[in-house]
Amino acid sequence: MIKTAHCLIQLAPHLSRIGCGIHRLIHSTTVTWTQPSFPSAVWKLGSLNHVAIATPDLKKSTALYRDVLGAEVSDIQALPDHGVYTVFVKLDNAKLELLHPLGENSPIQNFLNKNKTGGIHHICIEVNDIKAAMKDLKEQNIRCLSNEPKIGAHGKPVVFLHPKDCDGVLVELEETKL
Repeated sequence: MIKTAHCLIQLAPHLSRIGCGIHRLIHSTTVTWTQPSFPSAVWKLGSLNHVAIATPDLKKSTALYRDVLGAEVSDIQALPDHGVYTVFVKLDNAKLELLHPLGENSPIQNFLNKNKTGGIHHICIEVNDIKAAMKDLKEQNIRCLSNEPKIGAHGKPVVFLHPKDCDGVLVELEETKL
């Protein structure tokens, strides 16, 4: 509606030259915008938790963030259920998660086969109720990559959303108390 009104306002001088009375309507009408109201959700989207970066050399990447950039980094943690080794880089407002393959069937190995030098793998956003989020998102045709949440690196339930349903971004949801 706003775009239409803006276009009409720009066209008004030209329309008046051809005898159209719409310019009087435009100049005498106030256009207002109100935020649409939505029913309150059972679940709530929270803060960015982390950005995950796949790396072919976990020790080198850890040293970059710790020794060159001066960040606080965690110890290496193996997550066999997810097929990854992780290191978390602490920032003031979020974390970076460095990911390295654990085993040949690791989803990170598949990513690194296509992206030899590594790169951003996924983003993680906090939710207050992961099962409610999964149910609601499925109803909106957003596919979850598993039927049930798994326990993630922080010991909390996580689920990944299909990147084709999220504008090409692999999104991880992590349940936290918001």
